[in-house]
Amino acid sequence: MKNIFFILTLTLSKFIASAQELPLKKDAVFQDGEVLSYKLKYGFITAAEATIKVLNSDLKFDNKPTYKLTVDAETSGTFDVFYKVRDHYDSYIDKTDLLPYFYQENIREGSYKRQDKARFTQDAKKVVSNRGTFTTPTTQTFDLVSAYYFARSLDITKLKTGDKFKLNYFLGDEISALEIEYIGKETVKSKLGNIRCLKFSPSIKPGRIFKKDSRLYLWVTDDGNRVPVKAQVEILVGAVTMELKSASGLKYALAKE
Repeated sequence: MKNIFFILTLTLSKFIASAQELPLKKDAVFQDGEVLSYKLKYGFITAAEATIKVLNSDLKFDNKPTYKLTVDAETSGTFDVFYKVRDHYDSYIDKTDLLPYFYQENIREGSYKRQDKARFTQDAKKVVSNRGTFTTPTTQTFDLVSAYYFARSLDITKLKTGDKFKLNYFLGDEISALEIEYIGKETVKSKLGNIRCLKFSPSIKPGRIFKKDSRLYLWVTDDGNRVPVKAQVEILVGAVTMELKSASGLKYALAKE
């Protein structure tokens, strides 16, 4: 369940073409102090919650100022009784080009614990982690947290229905790529009101969790913020939905109807 939540929460990151670099907007769409809260529902039951924050950082990498991005995810209710999850993720990104310098995660799931760290050197196309050294295919490779924020600031004004892109990201002990398709525009009813959204469908692999014909859908605000409002996917038994619960410190007004 935790893995599904992490995928849904951060899956906005899959807009970036592996063979080319898409342009960023002139300014980042987020700012220091932004806080987004989500809940993950299995059917009608809230299974987990997550909070995603943008913080100003005193740390510099290569003598450049950074943002500190944090994600805290935990199970709730009945799920917390049977399998407690307390996961924390940090990513330090360049304030100008939004590329990651350093990533760390602290995983606590039931009796299982793990801590991983990774240092990104984009120009050298290299990631050095506690699991080894990895060569990246481009000079834009991300951890999943930094990818989420980078993708929100992409200039996608020329995106057309049916267009597909790929993202390169580092997770665990490998570099992976994931494809996403732009579906179109829809209005989503949410706790924050009816919000105009852009709809995407990231590719998923069938297996132990997903059905053979399952599709993952993601709705992102059609405004300056590009905040994920909702994500939904069918699994082998039932469906999982992610919903935006609250948003504060946004740079722009939400696209409410």
